[in-house]
Amino acid sequence: MLIETDRLFIREYREDDFNDLYEIMSDPETMIHYPKPFDIDRTKHWIKWNLDNYKKDGFGLWALILKEKEEFIGDCGVTIQNIDGLLVPEIGYHINKKYWRHGYAKEAALAVRDWIFQNSCYNVIYSYMKYTNIGSYSTAEAIGMKKVKEYFDPQNTISYVYAITRKEWEFEIH
Repeated sequence: MLIETDRLFIREYREDDFNDLYEIMSDPETMIHYPKPFDIDRTKHWIKWNLDNYKKDGFGLWALILKEKEEFIGDCGVTIQNIDGLLVPEIGYHINKKYWRHGYAKEAALAVRDWIFQNSCYNVIYSYMKYTNIGSYSTAEAIGMKKVKEYFDPQNTISYVYAITRKEWEFEIH
């Protein structure tokens, strides 16, 4: 286990997370802001990509385990993303729709935000999403991020970029 919150264990992915992850990533409603839901191969690649990120960067997206039921409910973490031509650390999250609107994305993203500022030298952390993804940018705002940019993105039409600086984070936690 990597991080613990009041309701969640946040740990590295394992190969046996596939079925639970596939339930989330193959769901058209959950993946509405992506070009299309993930198939079996894309879901397997997602796990492998994160396992590789752990080795390469020391972080990636991590599995979210609901303590109460010891159930996989999604992922949250930091990956290096190309946001409008810049490679930057980005907080991302996906929650099983059975657990939407219970604050799990916010709880996990707050813990991940704190972890990355405490365990890296990054001075700014980002989150970006398709302009129609109200849930994602609401979560970004809930963890102290502010909208810093919009840009044309061929995949998303328009992407919103949110960010929080180390200085803003330090001010917020004190």
